Amino acid sequence: MTPSTPVLADRTALVTGAASGIGAAIVRRLVNDGATVLAVDRDEAGLKVLAEAVPQVEPVPCDLADLAAVDALPAAVDVLVNNAGLQHVAPLHEFDPERFSLILRVMLEAPFRLARLTLPHMYDRGWGRVINISSVHGLRASPFKSAYISAKHGLEGLSKVIALEGAAHGVTSNCINPAYVRTPLVERQIADQARTHGIDEDAVVEQVMLGPVAVKRLVEPDEVAELAAVLYGSASSSISGSSLSMDGGWTAH
Repeated sequence: MTPSTPVLADRTALVTGAASGIGAAIVRRLVNDGATVLAVDRDEAGLKVLAEAVPQVEPVPCDLADLAAVDALPAAVDVLVNNAGLQHVAPLHEFDPERFSLILRVMLEAPFRLARLTLPHMYDRGWGRVINISSVHGLRASPFKSAYISAKHGLEGLSKVIALEGAAHGVTSNCINPAYVRTPLVERQIADQARTHGIDEDAVVEQVMLGPVAVKRLVEPDEVAELAAVLYGSASSSISGSSLSMDGGWTAH
């Protein structure tokens, strides 16, 4: 029997926040499906480790806070995965305005710039996939995360606009909305949350992170990567403008 052609053979993907966590898991899944992957992250050491371990990965060091550098990234991309993010936990009246601006720049303006950069190539090819790693916090709010939640809500709207504009060109755009995922970003949050809420770190996981969910565990990065694969796979052409929850029942409330 002749082996089937990988679903992303001759396709190029670009993944931000690729050096670890969800980004690295999606990079591995894309490569398994035949893509050449441009792995974008400011963590050059992490990118080097990833590229050495996974074939068909080209490390592309870039700080997404530098929008001129974002505009200079490769445009010939068929699958764009906007994943990079950062977090800051503080009451609104104490929230550092510069930190607020940074978070929106990395998590909302950079995805806009990348879509603007890569959509012409997708339109020319008559096929493209934009996958935005949003969050349950793109659909629900929590206290002390004004910048993150503002950015994720904005990303939801941007994704829907891309879906409407791209439909005539064979381009889809969707959000994946996980609850807390076992990533370095979440691990770094635990101490901040403990300090802000005045509780110990174990209580942060049990009460804050897992409190709203019915499935009492953190989501694993590979689970998010598997859902991303649905959004560029053979059944993906009519899935567009959607927000796919992977939140353990959080939004069922």
